[in-house]
Amino acid sequence: MKCRVCGKPANINLRSYKTALCEEDFIAFLEKRVSATIGKYRLIDEADRPIVAVSGGKDSLSLWYMMNKLGYVSDGIYIDLGIEGYSERSLEKVRQMADTLRRRVYVFHVRNALQKGIDGVARVIRRPTCSACGTIKRYIMNRVCIDKGYTVLATGHNLDDEASALFGNVLYWKREYLWKKNVVLEGRGEHLVKKIKPFFLCSEREIAAYAIMKGIDYIYEECPYSEGAKTLVYKEMLNRIEESSPGTKIMFVKGYLKMLKEKGDEKEDGRESRYCLRCGYPTFSDKCSFCWLLDKFGTEYDVEFDQYN
Repeated sequence: MKCRVCGKPANINLRSYKTALCEEDFIAFLEKRVSATIGKYRLIDEADRPIVAVSGGKDSLSLWYMMNKLGYVSDGIYIDLGIEGYSERSLEKVRQMADTLRRRVYVFHVRNALQKGIDGVARVIRRPTCSACGTIKRYIMNRVCIDKGYTVLATGHNLDDEASALFGNVLYWKREYLWKKNVVLEGRGEHLVKKIKPFFLCSEREIAAYAIMKGIDYIYEECPYSEGAKTLVYKEMLNRIEESSPGTKIMFVKGYLKMLKEKGDEKEDGRESRYCLRCGYPTFSDKCSFCWLLDKFGTEYDVEFDQYN
């Protein structure tokens, strides 16, 4: 099997694109596609100051690396969930990348805020661990942008993530979520920052190959609380379809984006946004979910970030 561009032995076969590429041309191919995605969907403007949400995994670290390589100079935000062993190893990978890029990374420690790791938080509030994690991450990622002056938050969600989430929303007709999946979520007012997904159309396999080829040192183990998640089942089902019909996932997501664009303003849920009485950030009730957690644990903690580099 030879590279379609240069004729050298190919390192990867991209069945979705009916092409095979060597390492050098694959790297150029993926970076060009991400750059095109950023441009086509207007993810980052010249005046923007982006920051990347990093977890220590291949997707977020590859995104952080690639954005800086493409000229979108960006810092990072890492949320330490307090998962014994796993969080420490993840943070070490993040720090290594920060050193490589010579960029700053902000670190938020859940234990400092709530005196417990994410598993302990979930037990106290009697919610699934992933639900508690999502509540904290959404607030903190937005908060660091506002507090530190960043205008765009980039996350490493890839094609497989988006296709599986979309599949689940369609399968159960979750209308409240169905129209909220997009490559970009515009900010609102002074307290909600713009969120983007530059890897939206890049498969997990492609990003893993990129990380290995570029020598990106990431944590291979999955979050211990991801086991049994429905999205993993959806990913497996979509992978089976993709195997027999290459290109299905990207057509599924692109078709959704086209429909979303045609639907336009109808996707708004109509709920009136208010402001949290404690922190002043947008919420749909008197108190935002994060401040509710702070009150639940009886802490007067004000959001603080450690800074590395």
